[in-house]
Amino acid sequence: MALKNFTEDENHKTVLELFCSAEFVRGVESELIFLSALTIFFFVTAFLGNTLILVALHKETSLHPPSKLLYGNLAITDLCVGIIAEPLAVTYWTSVVKERWDICYHAIRALGFSSIIFCLVSLLTVTAISVDRLFAFRLGLRYRQVVTFRRTCITVTGFWILPIVSASTVFLNRRITSWYPEHIGIAICLFTTIFAYAKIFVTLRHNQIHVQSHAAQGQPSQAIPLNITRYRKAVYSALWVQGTLVICYLRYVVVVALQPQRGMSLSIYRAQQFTATLLYSNSSLNPLLYCWKIREVREAVKVTLRQLFCRSS
Repeated sequence: MALKNFTEDENHKTVLELFCSAEFVRGVESELIFLSALTIFFFVTAFLGNTLILVALHKETSLHPPSKLLYGNLAITDLCVGIIAEPLAVTYWTSVVKERWDICYHAIRALGFSSIIFCLVSLLTVTAISVDRLFAFRLGLRYRQVVTFRRTCITVTGFWILPIVSASTVFLNRRITSWYPEHIGIAICLFTTIFAYAKIFVTLRHNQIHVQSHAAQGQPSQAIPLNITRYRKAVYSALWVQGTLVICYLRYVVVVALQPQRGMSLSIYRAQQFTATLLYSNSSLNPLLYCWKIREVREAVKVTLRQLFCRSS
């Protein structure tokens, strides 16, 4: 599906061709029908949930604009997964069941292209959110001067240009496509995220010790603890989004990593399809996380829903 559908096996037959081969996929029709029904459900929830989040973010004014832009970009990516990648996945699975190999070939090629883009944009955006939280703490009052809306727009634009260029290399060199997004892109994103959150929690720990020492000396400071408490909530909100993405992506990445060692087999194929469906579920889970962990977004969603129900009634 995503990221590694364009490598070649020992017999010089591409995985793309194997996935649209009657001999290879025979016997998995019932599983593919089940995955199609499940993905249709994820399509509906991803579309409704992320559309609602985008409307709520547009109305919400208390969030810092660059932070709101990053969450909005993640919601747009999830919406694109819902309206582009998931229908393509259903089209591919249906074409296999119906043995429409002409449709199958084009569907899985388009699915691989779009999946590379959306996976990398999601990873880059979540990484940027972790860096944004680090800047908010380290820069203090200078944060709003350094992290501006214009600079964030330029960064987000780059998040889309880079994956599109990377996915386009499938038409030029399949080896480059499998190496760049999967190995280099994911490695950089994970390293940057781990570094950012490690730095945040170490600094928070030192700050807490500093506050406690002042309190022990009879010099309590109320402003610092309150600011740290509010900041910690924002960090944990970002961590929930990051953690959910890692959980949904990890199993798929592990299955894809096993392919070169064990070769493409029917069991690996089944595992890829099921873990890809789990990956798609991330686009439906993120709107729930926004409403649960980000109070400003939750309140904006409530207002939006009230307005919709009032108009309908």
